[in-house]
Amino acid sequence: MPGEIDLLSLLVPGLLPILAGCVLLFVVLDLVLARLGFYRYTWHPALFRVALFATLFSGASLLLWQ
Repeated sequence: MPGEIDLLSLLVPGLLPILAGCVLLFVVLDLVLARLGFYRYTWHPALFRVALFATLFSGASLLLWQ
């Protein structure tokens, strides 16, 4: 994974595109889980959402770390 990426003559951290993709995936997954009523069965819905995003982001960054 590159340390920095050139984006329109602006150097951004290499994890920024991964973060943006995980945010989009998280929003879609969160909407689906909310529509299905999944959060009624969790102990703390806000804590579950934070853990879900942390899992998505860390998993994606570890998969792409080559």
